[in-house]
Amino acid sequence: MSESIAVLGAGSWGTALAIHAARVGHDVTLWGRDATLIRQISDTRENARYLPGIRLDDRIVATAELDEALSGAHLVIAAVPSHGMRYVLRDAALFVPPGAIVVSATKGLEADSLERMSQVIADEVPRRPVAVLSGPSFALEVARGMPTAVVVASARTDAAGAVQHALKGPTLRLYGSDDVAGVEFGGALKNVIAIAAGVVEGLGIGHNAMAALITRGLVEMSRLACAEGSRRETLAGLSGLGDLVLTCTGDLSRNRRVGIELGRGRPLRDILAETRMVAEGVRTTGAALALGARHRVELPLAAQMAAVLEGETSARAAVETLMLRPARAENDHG
Repeated sequence: MSESIAVLGAGSWGTALAIHAARVGHDVTLWGRDATLIRQISDTRENARYLPGIRLDDRIVATAELDEALSGAHLVIAAVPSHGMRYVLRDAALFVPPGAIVVSATKGLEADSLERMSQVIADEVPRRPVAVLSGPSFALEVARGMPTAVVVASARTDAAGAVQHALKGPTLRLYGSDDVAGVEFGGALKNVIAIAAGVVEGLGIGHNAMAALITRGLVEMSRLACAEGSRRETLAGLSGLGDLVLTCTGDLSRNRRVGIELGRGRPLRDILAETRMVAEGVRTTGAALALGARHRVELPLAAQMAAVLEGETSARAAVETLMLRPARAENDHG
């Protein structure tokens, strides 16, 4: 059954989700703040800036007006960067239909409040069901219709089920969860570890180091997520381990690319100046450390990545510091 779906955010991920939703039969409105980009998308039926070469279905209408985007929407998918989520949803709140489900498709934490994106949405668009979409999913592959499996989490089973039903298709499988915090922390924290994985790649220090980094990264992610009330098994699933492996090893990972350039000795400001798309891990690193301090949870990988990002230490020195930490049992908390 066709539904009306609004996607907020005309970057690579928002555009890919709009393409998928139209592919499975829905009428989609794609909103973007940049009116010039929206005109180009409307005229050429392609988002050449973020997903070049992928044609947009005729069922997708691009607009820079929130009221037009949200009119009659049954499902509202927010796919804007974490630092813009609150401001976009605050402006959108007046136009979100009363019965609409609002879905966060953003993997990050708000730097100032340390809130997860579902919490930001609940703050700004109250009295609407909120769900989270996360998992190992490169935008380009979803846009191309390549097989992908993700997780939909909500405190309301009916909301998660409705999102699963709306977005299911031959190329996208959606699993349900009620561990909203676990799914969101997996999606946000893996970006920090992906920067570290890129550093390992950029330094050229081998597969052994990469395997150790991914494994210990999962431990670190789980430690902080569980301190916030998440379930450990969620972090071992698609939205945790699955997304971590993809982002640490896949060539399409923007966080990994940032880490590779850091490993090669380039300063962060130069790397970001050449990066059109947002690397969420850069902002999430500081938020993760703040949450760790709140819960007295040690996050050695995140701490070293913060030092590298801030230019306080070199990538190689950060790796050496991690290797020289005091020896402990594997299942210890350090």
